[in-house]
Amino acid sequence: MIFTQATYAAPYIPHSPNQVLEKLPTTTNSSVKQFKNLRSQLATDPNNIQLASELAKLYIEQSREEGDPRYIGYAQAALAPWWKLAQPPVDILVLRATLLQSTHQFDKSLADLNLVLKLDPRNGQAWLTRATILQVQGEYAKALQSCEHLYSLAPALITLTCKSNVNNLSGHAGQSYQELKQGLEQASNPSPSTQIWVLTLLAEMAERLEDIAAAEKHFQHAIRLGYPDAYLLGAYSDFLLDQHRPQEVVKLLEDKTKIDALLLRYAEALTAMHLPEGKNKIEVIRQRFDEAMMRDDTVHQREQSRFELRLMHNPKRALKIAKLNWEIQKEPADARVYLEAALALNDKKATLLIIGWIESHHLEDAALKRLMTQQSAAK
Repeated sequence: MIFTQATYAAPYIPHSPNQVLEKLPTTTNSSVKQFKNLRSQLATDPNNIQLASELAKLYIEQSREEGDPRYIGYAQAALAPWWKLAQPPVDILVLRATLLQSTHQFDKSLADLNLVLKLDPRNGQAWLTRATILQVQGEYAKALQSCEHLYSLAPALITLTCKSNVNNLSGHAGQSYQELKQGLEQASNPSPSTQIWVLTLLAEMAERLEDIAAAEKHFQHAIRLGYPDAYLLGAYSDFLLDQHRPQEVVKLLEDKTKIDALLLRYAEALTAMHLPEGKNKIEVIRQRFDEAMMRDDTVHQREQSRFELRLMHNPKRALKIAKLNWEIQKEPADARVYLEAALALNDKKATLLIIGWIESHHLEDAALKRLMTQQSAAK
C-alpha cells in the first residue's frame, strides 16, 4: 500500500542488507523472526531476487509504521545487486521506484514507473504509485488518469481512494469525501493498514471542509485500530494543534520524538503550553535540520520551513525554504507553509503566486481560506 504523504529523511545505506544498526521494534515475535530469517537467507544468497524483494517490502512497510528512514536504506541495500541497472526485473523496478518516491526523487521514480508500465501495463502497484507522485506534484489530471487504470487491477476501495484523494484536491471536495466515506462503509473486510490509510484521508478531507466533528471521529477511529503510522500521528497532531489542544499532542507524541516530523509537532505543543522543555526540543530539531542540510537531504523542507516560521520566528528563512519545497511538492500542507511565511514576511508577490495556484486548482481548504481572508483584509 502506498501512503500518499508519508515523509522520510534521506536514508543511510548499509554496506549489506544483513548489517544491523538497531534492533527492530518488537511489535510481534513473528515479525521479528521473519526479518531475521530473511536477512540470514539473503546473506548466504544475495542475488536471490525473491528473497531480496520480500525483505525490501518488509523494510518499506516498517519504515511507514515507524517513520524511521533507516529502513529505506536497508531496503535499498537488499536490492543492491540490481539497484544501478538500467532495466532490472519489473519487481525490482517497482520497489526502486517506491524507494525513490520515499526520498522525494520523484522524477527518477516516475521514470522507473513508466518503464514498468511499458513492460507490464497491468501492474497495479505501479499505477497507484504513479498516481501518488503526480498528485503530490499537483498534476491532478494525470494522477486521475493513473487511478483510472486501477479498476480491473486493484480492490474497489483502493481504486476509489486513489480517485477520491485526487478529486478532493481539485474542486470536488464534498462529493469525493462522501463517496470515499460510503466506499469504506461498504468495503468487504479491508485490512487494518488500508483502513488506517482511508480513515486518515477522510479525516483530512473533513478537516479541509471544516467538519471538525467528523475529522475527529475519523482520526480517533484510525488510532483505535492500533499501530498508527507516523503519517497518521503527524496529521492528527496538526489537527489538535489547530484546535488549540496541545496537551493532547504532548500525550500522543511523548514517546515518538525520534521521528523529526513528530518532534517538531511535539515542540510546538510544548511551546504552546509555555513549558521549558520546549526550548530543549527546539535545539534538538535545529541540530537535526542542520545535519540534514549537510547531507543535502531535502525531504523535510516543509517541516524545516514550518520550524523556522513557528519556532524560530524567522519568516525570511521560512519563505526561502518553502519556495524550494514548492518546486518539489504541492500538497495542501506545502501551500499552507508557503502562504503563512509569505504573509508573515508581507511578501505580496509570493502571496499572490500561491493564492493564484490555490484558486486555479480549485483547492478547497478551510485553513488556506482563512489565510487568504487574512491577506484580503490586509490590503
